[in-house]
Amino acid sequence: MSNIDWIILFGTLISIVSYGVYKTYGAKDMESYLKGNSDMNWWTIGLSIMATQASAITFLSTPGQAFEDGMRFIQFYFGLPVAMIILSVTFIPLYYRLKVYTAYEFLENRFNLKTRTLAALLFLIQRGLAAGITIYAPSIILSTLLGWNLTWTNILIGVLVIIYTVSGGTKAVSITQKQQMAVMMGGMILAGGFVIYLLPIKFTEALHVAGKMEKLNIVNFEFDLSDRYNFWSGLTGALFLFLSYFGTDQSQVQRYLTGKSLAESRMGLIMNGFLKVPMQFIILFIGVMVFVFYQFYQPPIFFNKVQTENIIGSPYQEDFLLLQDAYDQKFVEKNQDIMAMLEAVKAKDENSIRTYQQSIQQSSLEQEEIRTEVKSLILKNNPAAETRDTDYVFMRFVMDYLPTGVIGLLFAVIFSAAMSSTASELNALGSTTTVDVYKRSIKQEESSVHYMLSSKWFTAIWGVFAIIFATYASLFENLIQAVNLLGSLFYGTILGIFLVGFYMKWVKGNAVFIAALLSEACILIIHWHNGGELFGVAIDIGFLWYNAIGCLLVMGLSALLQPIIGQTTPK
Repeated sequence: MSNIDWIILFGTLISIVSYGVYKTYGAKDMESYLKGNSDMNWWTIGLSIMATQASAITFLSTPGQAFEDGMRFIQFYFGLPVAMIILSVTFIPLYYRLKVYTAYEFLENRFNLKTRTLAALLFLIQRGLAAGITIYAPSIILSTLLGWNLTWTNILIGVLVIIYTVSGGTKAVSITQKQQMAVMMGGMILAGGFVIYLLPIKFTEALHVAGKMEKLNIVNFEFDLSDRYNFWSGLTGALFLFLSYFGTDQSQVQRYLTGKSLAESRMGLIMNGFLKVPMQFIILFIGVMVFVFYQFYQPPIFFNKVQTENIIGSPYQEDFLLLQDAYDQKFVEKNQDIMAMLEAVKAKDENSIRTYQQSIQQSSLEQEEIRTEVKSLILKNNPAAETRDTDYVFMRFVMDYLPTGVIGLLFAVIFSAAMSSTASELNALGSTTTVDVYKRSIKQEESSVHYMLSSKWFTAIWGVFAIIFATYASLFENLIQAVNLLGSLFYGTILGIFLVGFYMKWVKGNAVFIAALLSEACILIIHWHNGGELFGVAIDIGFLWYNAIGCLLVMGLSALLQPIIGQTTPK
């Protein structure tokens, strides 16, 4: 990168951190530190909620997801507006009435201490690990692209977040997220404009190419449990995930507990529900346009440049160069077919269009076979190498084709997104550890200042844990799927506990506690055997369904166990 890009990158990051510390330094007690004096307006809440969910993984992995798989990932968000309405009507009024610091306080009031502690621990486990992934995911890609040491990149992101999150607490997180969202969406829209500007064909022709190559396949109504993303999994499995994430995950609950009033918090959630889908659509569409761009400009045979550079000079160099020549030839043939198909589209010659589509599809398959051989060479050269490169697609395009200044801004987008989501997670981990574990079960009679200081310490400790986990983590199949998978393993159980508390008034503490333990064990067993067999039965389930299965298991088992246990909840 140029000096201008470095100035824009670090100037943006330092400005955001400094602003957060300046505006929120000097919290006096637990109320101001954990709830920001409850004075946030609805649009600050809405932006904070969106920024918490929009991690760096969103901006790195989502364009690559669209590049590889088209627009169908948007179906994952179809249940979001419905979830926001349900939460606004049910969860938020209850939290405001009880004046809680965390979502899990409700569970002790409804059931007992051990149920509250179980839900809090499930949250701490999955969100603590997720915090590590939200640091690690951008770090491994940024360190590769910038030539930085991975460990130091993890530390840089983690320390920047720890500084302002520990300093100002919840208010610092919410205030900085407004600036971060402006940088993130402004940068992405600018990048999208450049992609379209750089295309050698008209925008309408680009849409034809994307459509004929099946990248605009937004909705699939076919019901298939093994399909991760279709209309039904988005409207049901993802609905359960969003209900749990926004209704019971403290990293989100803490965002809207800072509202001036119940109405402000509701409006913030509704804003998120109806803006998040268009936001994801824009990011996915940018990925599709990058795909179209690479149909006219020679794409890298492998988008992680470091891995291909490592082969040059290795014993596999000659094999690699032969594969590169074959890949280049296929690109030329496919490009000719695409141009011919566009002429057929103009002439409205459907027979020719279908013929060229088939030829293009065949060339794409052959290109992918060549890429598979390249990945085999990469592994032969370095058995520990990561051979999935879709998460590198967007930033490789940025570095290769966008002008000076914009490159620095796009890197600032990734760093800002990493900081915004990690800050919310650390803030929530610190407050949950303080309120639901330390204050409730270890030190019960200390001052508000003591608990504020302990929350700062716990936040810093979780930050260090996230950095350590990030340093020793390994890449999942796809970064954005890794976070959704990790949440799906736990969110269904947590949501089930809350729904039993809300709607199954006859069920008491022991029944739901045992049901939650059994349900979580079932989900982990199903996941362990997913893609294989369990007790002779083939298991092939998209992970979004874990949320619905876990939730319904908790509710069903609670109803069955309560008559057997017959216990009344201790007061």
